[in-house]
Amino acid sequence: MHWHAYQWTGAGADRADEAGRRTSSPAFATSPLPPMRTGDWLAKPASHVAATFEDVEAAARWLAAEYAKAVPALLTPERVPLAERLDTARDLLARGVDVQWGEWLQGGRFVTLGVVCCPNRHVPHPCPLRRRP
Repeated sequence: MHWHAYQWTGAGADRADEAGRRTSSPAFATSPLPPMRTGDWLAKPASHVAATFEDVEAAARWLAAEYAKAVPALLTPERVPLAERLDTARDLLARGVDVQWGEWLQGGRFVTLGVVCCPNRHVPHPCPLRRRP
């Protein structure tokens, strides 16, 4: 197993566009929006992959670094300490469970950080880096 990282930051209201977030929609592949189900990131084009990891610790470092970029713009102070988030992420990823963090930012923006297990036990999508276009 390996893990793919995904990140999206945009207007929070845009997340209401369900057509761009459902794999059944023709708009899904070209939409920058995060999917409705975390594992469906794998169905997006490979260009959406922010990073790929062969070990859980590298994935946790990516989450920590990307989250640190968002902290100054958080709408509310951290509700869950980063150390706790990372401990949970390490545990879940090692057991083949995807991790998705989402936080509201100032100005009505939203950030989503996701690390998706590949292959994925919940969705049948092939590896985005290995499938044919």
